[in-house]
Amino acid sequence: MKNNIHYSPESRNDLDKIWEYITFELCNPQAAENTVNKIMDTVDELENFSEIGTSLSFVTDIESDYRFLASGNYMVFYRVNGQDVYIDRVLYGRRDYLRILFPDLPQNDSEG
Repeated sequence: MKNNIHYSPESRNDLDKIWEYITFELCNPQAAENTVNKIMDTVDELENFSEIGTSLSFVTDIESDYRFLASGNYMVFYRVNGQDVYIDRVLYGRRDYLRILFPDLPQNDSEG
């Protein structure tokens, strides 16, 4: 039985912003289309294999239900609840994704 994929409004906005940035800032609409399609293909894999992503708790000290998949330079953050897969965010891999996913995290002393 296939899993149901649910995109949050934030994840849809992330995909729109990725497309807009590559299309207009980098002046490469074909690359924008290819990038977003690749991300969507990565998400489609979750229909059959919801656990293929790495648990965020495995790579950080933060306990959470988030899992993530890499797609090129982007990271897809999602949660699984039974047959439902919730796509929460799609973020550029070099962004401070922990601060975006968990805005209430205390500031690290080394950050000043």
